[in-house]
Amino acid sequence: MSSETLNMHDKMRIIQEIVPGRQITLAHIIANPDEVLYQKLGLDPRVDYRGSAIGILTVSPAETAIITADIALKSSGAQLGFVDRFSGTLIITGTVSEVEAAFSDIAHYVSEKLGFAVCPVTKT
Repeated sequence: MSSETLNMHDKMRIIQEIVPGRQITLAHIIANPDEVLYQKLGLDPRVDYRGSAIGILTVSPAETAIITADIALKSSGAQLGFVDRFSGTLIITGTVSEVEAAFSDIAHYVSEKLGFAVCPVTKT
């Protein structure tokens, strides 16, 4: 912004950009979510989700979501709910322990092998 003062009729334009930072920015586990949450996320309605959990992970750069999905599936009994290589979002489902195990293996791999910064896992 220049040194000129904006009057009340001027509008400020804000440009938001994502800069790939080699990091996990969100890792959250929802234990025993309400069934409607599964429906609203578009997860497979044929699966009985009672007693399970939803794991939500966001990574940057976004393509890393593909790697984290592979690790999650190979490291635990978690199922893939959604992966988006453009936004860096991964959603997995399974028991709380399966989702925790998947997140633990993902965090270990990306921090040790890829040099990522990893946020703490939160849970509700």
